[in-house]
Amino acid sequence: MALLVPDGGEVILLSRMLNKAATGDVKLHLYANNYTPVEGSLLANFTACSAAGYAVKTLAGASWTVTTTTGTTEAVYAEQTFTFTASQVVYGYYVTDSAATSLLWAELFTGAPFNIPSGGGSVKCTPRIQLA
Repeated sequence: MALLVPDGGEVILLSRMLNKAATGDVKLHLYANNYTPVEGSLLANFTACSAAGYAVKTLAGASWTVTTTTGTTEAVYAEQTFTFTASQVVYGYYVTDSAATSLLWAELFTGAPFNIPSGGGSVKCTPRIQLA
């Protein structure tokens, strides 16, 4: 599925872009419920992963790489590895503000769900967002 910026996220991202609202690092989360993001998605629609070993990732603003190719501009962050030491089902990821109180964007993983076995495992995610 394609990345989706819900209505609330659009307001926050535009406010941050125009320096109307404070900016800060964003947080990358994985979610464990079978949910497909839609325009009206809210943070409450996502059930954060919670199995042992899992930890939310903070994405430092200075570490994004922004490039333009053939009219499409893309911001990419280095691949992030989420490690689990217990079983977990993972459907996708979502990104929040630094306080983890506002949803910015989300995506259901292609091929989801991913079933982490009881002995643990990992999920890798490369955060990216494109503007065309």
